[in-house]
Amino acid sequence: MQFAIEYGPAFAWLRVQLAPGESVQAEAGAMVTRSPQLEMETRLNAGRKAGFFRRIQAFFVAILRRLLGGETVFINEFSGPQGGEVVLAPSLSGEIVHRTMGRSKPLLVQGGSYLASGGQVDTKLRFAGLRGLLGGEGLFFLECSGDGDLFMNAYGGIVEVECDGEYIVDTGHIVAFDANLDFKIKGAGSGLKSLFLSGEGLVMQFSGTGKIYLQSRNLGALVGWLSPFLR
Repeated sequence: MQFAIEYGPAFAWLRVQLAPGESVQAEAGAMVTRSPQLEMETRLNAGRKAGFFRRIQAFFVAILRRLLGGETVFINEFSGPQGGEVVLAPSLSGEIVHRTMGRSKPLLVQGGSYLASGGQVDTKLRFAGLRGLLGGEGLFFLECSGDGDLFMNAYGGIVEVECDGEYIVDTGHIVAFDANLDFKIKGAGSGLKSLFLSGEGLVMQFSGTGKIYLQSRNLGALVGWLSPFLR
């Protein structure tokens, strides 16, 4: 699989060239164009080796995500015996980054930040518990593991930082983080005054050693800025 990230960083899209028999999977709705000889298959994002009960669970997760207004849990897989080209683009303007995955370093990707993956990368939903809901980012992360290529997108630019001990990030700026990192959700300051009047809301406090990917802009802040003009 060959790829090129074009028109970045502000308005990036991903061009993927598939050899015969190769495939790439992408977030539903991300396709811009594809070669006519490529086929597209849509499936629940339950993992490549998911059994019957795992698929049933993913189905109910899909319903829950829809009720909560979250992103789809369906993905599209593109492949063909002759190979071909597919172009993918995220819904928001911003940067696309590539990460080479290995089996020893799974990554948790925030909803809406997963764009595509190829090779033997497996993707499945991982329940984040109520702390994920309190963080304003939904109940589920996308766990990506295995060998291959992973492509993530963001609103704005993507910054990679190293956590060695503790690191605090506003929940609206999280793109992804190494799955071995522990985290908890808490207020940005102390007391209710900081929570409701500081404008900072909630943060994720990470602990451990690993990488964290941040986006330079906050979609929630943009929505809050636009809301008065839409009334």
